[in-house]
Amino acid sequence: MSRSQRLTLIATILGSTVVFLDSTVVNVALPAISDGLDVGLAGQQWVVEAYTLALVSLLLVGGSLGDQFGRRRIFVIGLVGFGVTSILCAIAMTEELLIAARALQGVTGALLVPGSLAIVASTFEGEARGKAVGMWTAWTGIATVVGPAGGGALIGFTSWRAIFWVNIPLIAATVALTLHSVEESRDEDAFLGIDWAGIALSAVGLGAPTFALIEQPSRGWEDPIVWGSMLIGVLCFGLFILREATARHPMLPLGLFRIRNFWVTNLTTFSTYAGLIGGLFFVGLYLQQVVGYSPLEAGLATTPISILMFFLSPRFGRMASGTGPRLPMTAGPIIGGIGLLLLMMVDVDSNYLVDVLPGLLVFGVGLSATVAPLTATVLDSVDEHRVGIASGVNNGVSRVAGLLAIAVLGAVISANFGAKLDDQLGEAPLAASAEAAVVEAKEKPLAVPAADGLPTAEADRVVQAAEEASTSSFRLGTGIAGILMILGGIVAGFGVQNPRRRVETVPARGSATAGECGHGSDADCAERKRAEEAPEPEPA
Repeated sequence: MSRSQRLTLIATILGSTVVFLDSTVVNVALPAISDGLDVGLAGQQWVVEAYTLALVSLLLVGGSLGDQFGRRRIFVIGLVGFGVTSILCAIAMTEELLIAARALQGVTGALLVPGSLAIVASTFEGEARGKAVGMWTAWTGIATVVGPAGGGALIGFTSWRAIFWVNIPLIAATVALTLHSVEESRDEDAFLGIDWAGIALSAVGLGAPTFALIEQPSRGWEDPIVWGSMLIGVLCFGLFILREATARHPMLPLGLFRIRNFWVTNLTTFSTYAGLIGGLFFVGLYLQQVVGYSPLEAGLATTPISILMFFLSPRFGRMASGTGPRLPMTAGPIIGGIGLLLLMMVDVDSNYLVDVLPGLLVFGVGLSATVAPLTATVLDSVDEHRVGIASGVNNGVSRVAGLLAIAVLGAVISANFGAKLDDQLGEAPLAASAEAAVVEAKEKPLAVPAADGLPTAEADRVVQAAEEASTSSFRLGTGIAGILMILGGIVAGFGVQNPRRRVETVPARGSATAGECGHGSDADCAERKRAEEAPEPEPA
């Protein structure tokens, strides 16, 4: 690896790190944000989902803009924008302002992630690309997991606002390094335009169902706002797919999904990341709000995952480029899912070393085996000029998975919590103050309500019932998340095709060389050529 390649890789890692950092650090800060701004579970979900929704809606645009106008240029614009919106998050004084600032932060983050991977893919080739993607994955994965520990420390020493202020020096250093070391690259054949209608349809198609799922526990399915939002969202998402299938220059080239390894890997991504993001979101809440961990302790609890990813991800990345991605992409999600299932043993009185750490270690091994091969397989399945859009699609799929997982699991957990809390309390009447505490508890599932001022007997009764209901709901959500990860591994095992080993022979006249065919198998090559050579359908 040359010096310029090394500096380019560092710049892309730093740029992506700040996006992934804010995806996970905020999870640790949610209880502190809840206390500081009086935010319930729905508000906590929106602090995360507003960011993810904006990120998802524009990831494809971010990748496309980089291909059109220069990947380095869009990358730098995204960095500056992320810094500005981080300041807006840090100074937000109300729940509504914080959620709005988080949405704007997601918009700028959409310019960074696909751009960083596209820069890596255009800088490295062959086995070096697999190693580079493995290193990118390892370090961004470390940021994703170790970030909560650092964020917890900041929250403990200052306040939750510090997790946004800390972005500024990191962004400044990354901008300087990018301008100095990263070479500009673009797709010279890219269409110079933006699919605004596709953006609007995808945003509503994802945002409206997310809104319905988050608001359903408090409003109920009979509320027209809930079922109407779900209906509108499903309709708009269907129209989005129809438009992308008929547009001359679509934001999402559906022809890519005719490439076997591309669509199988994205399906694996969806299932795996739904379990991964959904599971870790509720693990963080449960450890703090029920078990009683401080923000720092909750962050440190997941640090072993980052250590495993640091040492193992590059090795699995090389495996994906060398022996093939099928084995790690099959075993990784299954092992990770088993780790989440082991976390179902956690309860209020759990010992970290005995009950929490084993599940996290197993999960960390599975995650290390999954992410780098998965990312490398997506990039290797398409030709060079498609890497920007391919990385955008894959990152979009992973964020959509997390978006829906948090919303769906949140609805499931809220419903289960309310039912279990009522069962635990029984039919014996409660004083008015105790009833008020129960109502407050239902607004903040996976938390123990404040029982100050209640008679001792009723305080104990309400607290114990809330703890039991929270534990039951946490185990249900974690179990579903683990099963989703395991399903992702099964999909990869049956669907991913390893590329054939290259043999140095003189090619027959008219045959495609390995370089002409790309990095996939012969079947992938043929499918890719058919997908890219087929004329685009005319608009309806």
